[in-house]
Amino acid sequence: MRISRLHYITQDNIPGYTHAQLAEEACKGGADWVQLRVKGKGTSEWKKIAEETLAVCQKYNAKLIINDNVRIAKEIGADGVHLGNDDMHPEEAREKLGEKFIIGGTANTFFHLESKFRFADYIGLGPFRFTSTKEKLSPVLGAEGYKQILSSCKSSGIDIPIIAIGGIKEDDLDGIFQTGIYGVAIASIVNAAENKAAAMKNFIQRLEKVSLQ
Repeated sequence: MRISRLHYITQDNIPGYTHAQLAEEACKGGADWVQLRVKGKGTSEWKKIAEETLAVCQKYNAKLIINDNVRIAKEIGADGVHLGNDDMHPEEAREKLGEKFIIGGTANTFFHLESKFRFADYIGLGPFRFTSTKEKLSPVLGAEGYKQILSSCKSSGIDIPIIAIGGIKEDDLDGIFQTGIYGVAIASIVNAAENKAAAMKNFIQRLEKVSLQ
């Protein structure tokens, strides 16, 4: 199972754009991994948004990962689910979804990571810096925090793709990848851009240069 090195995350309340439209702009720019993050919606509306976004992802041959909602991920046939620290544990999600679904976990500490990695396909580790896209923000890690946690992983024999997340910008990529991180997740750098597809394309070009060094 290939885990992308770049995870794009949709957001609520982007003027003039639905989640599906945001996903389409990102995919036009080259995104191959979309995490659908929907907050404060009822089940029927949540499902409708997910189905619309899935259709876009299938059009562009991109993976669709549903944030927090195992039930909807299973019902619509998404590629996987991403679970926060306050959500269902990856072990329970694996029991419900089986082995074919991609399961991502969230960690802010080595303890979080150690408790989840056996049941997940990747771990989102963060936040790298302060970000306004999360209401309940865990302590900021920065590059030094990543180095320490990745060092603990290595000494403990933990080998799983780890995705940096939280306010990441293009200029951060060199320092982030020097920590040994596998990939990065982004939201605002694309969602807040006037030309979202171009912002995604530019980020991918910079990412490819850095990750290949």
